[in-house]
Amino acid sequence: MTHRTAIALAALLVSPAWAHEAGGIHSEKSTQVEAAFDLVHTHVFKDGSDLVFEQLVDGQAGSRLPTAKGSFAGAEVYSYVWPTSLNSGAVGFEDDSGILALALTSHPDFDDTPQLDENGDGDKANDGGLWHSHWVVLTKEPSCGPSGLKVRDIPEGAKPKLPPTWPGVPIYIDSPGYDLSVKNDAAQIRVPLSAVGFPASFNYDGVTAALQVNANLHDPLLCVSSVWDVASGDLSLPATWKSMD
Repeated sequence: MTHRTAIALAALLVSPAWAHEAGGIHSEKSTQVEAAFDLVHTHVFKDGSDLVFEQLVDGQAGSRLPTAKGSFAGAEVYSYVWPTSLNSGAVGFEDDSGILALALTSHPDFDDTPQLDENGDGDKANDGGLWHSHWVVLTKEPSCGPSGLKVRDIPEGAKPKLPPTWPGVPIYIDSPGYDLSVKNDAAQIRVPLSAVGFPASFNYDGVTAALQVNANLHDPLLCVSSVWDVASGDLSLPATWKSMD
């Protein structure tokens, strides 16, 4: 089973109703998905020297946050995710490590952006509940339940290549601190083209999902626990961004 096939298993949790058109992926509204996570349009487009990753939802984007549990172990993560065909090495991980995905996340129980002070209060360790950006590498993991997916773990003693803004957590995650917006029906992250090596093209999809930290804090550390919506319906990454230069 390939990594692409593994991530497609997560799509079985939702009822596909979609149409792929020029300019991203247009998805039908669903009464089975909470409006804040019900995808209606997933798009990546160029704006100046940036790539803008955008998801439009049926409700208020970012209006639902995880309930704090009081500890890192067992903590929940809510996310808007763009799985891509970009190689994991494009942003500083080891090449060919899994599925490289951009994610907009919120998790009030922990802070994984140690180089940033998002709320400007002088404390860099209390911002996890604010929406922020990550690159993650997804791989298959049968023990993660119906999704069969996790953020790739880093075994004890291993020293893989990692981005300079890796937050020190033993998983393939990066905390790049990109500009973002969560407003009205739109969730957006702005990624400098230079940050992904000026690709000529890549494919992408859209997902809204929850992840959960393992209560025992061991491999798998961070599972995809619930998949709410998939833009394409089957995670086939049907949309393509192409450079016009």
